[in-house]
Formats: sequence, C-alpha cells, structure tokens
Amino acid sequence: MDAALDLSTAPFRDARYAPRALAVEARPNGELILTNPTPYATAFTTMTQPLEAWAAKTPSRTWLAERSGEGWRELSYTEAAQSVAALAGGLRELGVVGTRPLLILARNGIDHALMKYAAMSQGMPVAPVSPQYGLPGANLARLAHAVEVLNPAAVYAEDALLFREALEAPFLAGLPVIAGANPRLGDTPFERLLKSAPAAASARPDDHAKYLLTSGSTGLPKAVICLHRGIATNAAQITACFDDDEPPVMVNGAPWSHSLGANAILHMSLHRGGTVYIDAGQPTSGRFGETVRNLKEISTTYQNMVPAGWMLFAGELERDAELAATFFARVRVLQYGGAALGQDFCDRIQAVAVATVGEKISFASGYGATETGPTACNVHWLNDRMGMIGLPVPGTSVKLVPEAGKLEFRVKGPQVTAGYLGRPELSAQSFDEDGFYKLGDAARFVDDADPTRGMIYDGRLSENFKLASGTFVGVGELRISAVDAVGDAVTDAVVCGEGREGVGLMFYPNPNLERAEVIDAVRAGIERLNARAKGAGGKIRRALVLDGPPDAGAGEITDKGYIAQALARSRRAETVEALFAESPGDGVMTFP
Repeated sequence: MDAALDLSTAPFRDARYAPRALAVEARPNGELILTNPTPYATAFTTMTQPLEAWAAKTPSRTWLAERSGEGWRELSYTEAAQSVAALAGGLRELGVVGTRPLLILARNGIDHALMKYAAMSQGMPVAPVSPQYGLPGANLARLAHAVEVLNPAAVYAEDALLFREALEAPFLAGLPVIAGANPRLGDTPFERLLKSAPAAASARPDDHAKYLLTSGSTGLPKAVICLHRGIATNAAQITACFDDDEPPVMVNGAPWSHSLGANAILHMSLHRGGTVYIDAGQPTSGRFGETVRNLKEISTTYQNMVPAGWMLFAGELERDAELAATFFARVRVLQYGGAALGQDFCDRIQAVAVATVGEKISFASGYGATETGPTACNVHWLNDRMGMIGLPVPGTSVKLVPEAGKLEFRVKGPQVTAGYLGRPELSAQSFDEDGFYKLGDAARFVDDADPTRGMIYDGRLSENFKLASGTFVGVGELRISAVDAVGDAVTDAVVCGEGREGVGLMFYPNPNLERAEVIDAVRAGIERLNARAKGAGGKIRRALVLDGPPDAGAGEITDKGYIAQALARSRRAETVEALFAESPGDGVMTFP
C-alpha cells in the first residue's frame, strides 16, 4: 500500500447512497421530531408480489442458494415462484389455510423460505420460532409458551427426526406436521406438497404475514404482528436509501426467526431482486469457519454481520490475502446490527480494505426492533464511525423525549407493528399519545448543532444501572469499550455492579488461547481503558475471566449473536458475588 494512502486520506468506494434528507420539529416541551421526507416506492404491498415480478423480469436469476456438498444448490426466481404456488396449493389441499399460523421449526434454508412464502401467499401467517426451542435437549417450556401464544394450525419441521422430541410433546399433539426430511407415520412430506396443483396468491396488504417472537429479555416472549404491507414498506424504505438499481448479492446467516434476518435481509433482497447465499456458519470461534469458506468463494456487494462476526472476521482478513481479495472485490456496504461494534475492529477491517483495493468501504449500522419492521433508522451516507444508529429511514418519524438526562427514542411509521397477538392492552400501552412506539432506548446526536450528522445509541434505559454512589453506568457503551480495549483475547463481556461500589466485568475467553494469555490481555486492556476513563461509571474496578463461552441453549447468547446481559448476570449470580467479594479470590483482578 502507498504510504500516503492511510485511513485518514484513503477515499471511500461509492456506496450508491441516495441524498440524505431530514426535517426537524422542535416542540416547546423539549421534544424533537425527526422525519425523513424522502419518497419510497409502493408497488409491492404483499410478500409474494416481488417474487412474481422478478420471476417475470429476470426468470433465471438466482434468488437463494445453499450449500450442497462442495458446491451450491441454487434456486432461480422462476423456480421459486413455481414452487411457492405448488406448495400453496398443497396447503389448501391439507385444509390448514386460515388465520391461524404455520409454526416453523427450521434453520435457514431454501425449503424453509419456500414453505413460508407459500403460506403467506394465501393469507396464512407464519410463525418461525428459534430452532433452539425445539432441538434435542432444549428446554421445551419455551416452545410450549410459544405454542400457547401462537395457537398454530400446523407445523413445518425441516427434519422430523431432528425435532422429534418437540413434535411429540403434548402441546403439539394432533397438529398436522409437514416434514422437510425424515417424515414420521402420519406426517406430510414436503416433496408431496410440491406436486400439488398451484394456487394463485390471495393475500391482501393488511393480512397478518408473520408473528415474530421477541427475545424475551424483559419477560416471556410476545408475538409481534407483522402485516404484509408493513414488511413490504420497510423493504421499500431501505431501498429508497440507495440510488442503486443493481440487485444486491449477500452471504448471510441471520436467523429467519428474527426480523433482522427475515425482513431486513431476506425480504429486502427479494424486494430488490437480489441473491442471498445462505450461510450456515455462526459468529462463534467453532462455527465461523463456514462463513469464511463462503465469503472466500462469493464476492458480495452488501455484507451484514452481527458485531461478534465482524470481530472474528477482522483477524481472518488480516491473515488471508486471498480472502481479502475476494471479499473487497465489489462490496460497497458493510453493515452491523444487533449490538455495537468497537471502533478498533472497524479500523482493522478498513486497513485491510485500503491495503487490498485502495479504498475504504462504508461501514453502516441501523436501529430498530421487531416491532419497528425492524429498520427505523440507519446510516445511509459514507461512514466509518462506529456506534452510529443514523437517521430515520424514508417515511419514518422519530420522537426524542427528554428523560432522566437522556433522550428517549420513539418511532412512528407505516412499518411499525399493529401490536402483539392476543395482547390488546399491552399493544395500547406500547404507544404514546401521538402514536409513537416506545422502545425503551435512548439516543444522542453526534453534533447537537447539526442533527443531520446522525444519532448515536445511548443505551437501553432498562439495562443501565447505578452504582451505590448513585453514579450512572451506561452498559452498552462500557461493554464495547472494554471488549475493544482487550481485543481478540475475549469474545464478549457482561457488565456488573448495580448497587455496588464499582463496576465489574465478566469476560468470555477466546477458546483458541491459553487462559493465562487471556488473563494477561484482560489486565492490560482494562488498565489502558481506565487510564483514559472519565468518572467512576467508566472505570473498571474488578474483572474475571469465565471458564467458557456463553450458554446459547439457556439463552445467554441469542441466536442473533449478542449477550443478554440481565439473563447472563442472573444465571451467573454466584460468579457475580465472587467478583465483588470483600476478599477477592485468585481469579478476580482488581484495579485502583
């Protein structure tokens, strides 16, 4: 690389963004209303309209691909449209089409996508739950609660043998089961439905398309109602952030049981006529190799990963020039979501980009929730600053309400949910007097004098806490700063200290390193962090390294790849007590 072409002088590759637009209303009570007036297309108002349109316009283009041995099984838009129509006819023949949903127990895959778009095409909602709920050895209480909330009419399981324990549980007894593989006696094979006479799409824009379960971090999961029109609109809003007619190409593994993977990735790609290579890898040290393998073969134009994935990928890019050459060949936008990403990891990735292609790649992020489509805000301008949540997407308004020294973040737009299934009182409580959905998070401006520069996530109001001294601790920002300071020796951290004299951290170690090496890195990283920290809430007083990775089966790490902080603290209550013991044990590091 040219010595002069460093991160401060290197140009950005054109991300093909549309111009930024923002209207600001300042209210006398201190509230601010931010609105993006940019128009967006309304041609698609149901889930299957774009599939039919692209099948007619570009019949041979690949919509979805998944691994098949060393190669890929690819599905064109025409093949997809024909299969969806046949499966829809099969569902009608089974007599299950109606207002009750199709429960889906399946990992991301082509057949999963076909089945759910077939059901939605008939106005039958789909309810894809996390596969973790039904895999062998899972705590079936979570699935039992989901079934109670959803009241499904039938079940699609990708493999009846894999999910046999769940399928034979009393709460699913008697329901028709469609099996993608290994059907049991009485199950309907997926292949049989594919041979049915086709049924034309009949869904209407205001029909329920999906019920997506919330993470349950604040209680038992709720089923968010997603309308056809709402999902279609959010895809159009994201599309309007770009001035780009080229369909995106993505490698992605975000689970379709959540709105990021199902709506912001899968359906947004369909809306734009794009191609998704389904990634079976996960953002963990033991499963990330599959993601690297895929990205070494497929040059994407748009790459979205959770922060844990980007943290692992930074090291892979630094070690593998061939991977870097393929990855940076034509990618225009890097995206992260679900949690914050440290600036150091972004800078490392940008350094490899500049060394490989002489350009930086815009690193975007966004903000939202299952209830908001999911995308309420995103960064739709050239950017390499981490921690941003951007500005409202087209057609969306954000209300910022002064609350306890912060700005509470609320959202209003056509993509926002109608509420929760079977919970009208809770639905009503979730909106304020102006119809804005209340998320319980806070935001702040990059520059108070210039709102167009965007907003920064300022913590979850219910997740943050106070020390015994009354000092406020911003959990999200502190967690990212600490992991960033320690580096690759750890994969994540849990912030502790509510009601204590100081902040303590529990770190998850990098399993590829010796424990002593991890401890040394943690100690050095915290010392660096404390040296530049301001105030008691930003200083770390104690730390320890946990014995192993987060427990995904218990929900400690969600299948979106982020740590459920409150749950992790609750599950590890004894460890938290040891962290703050008056006479700390050998494994506890203390700092002045």
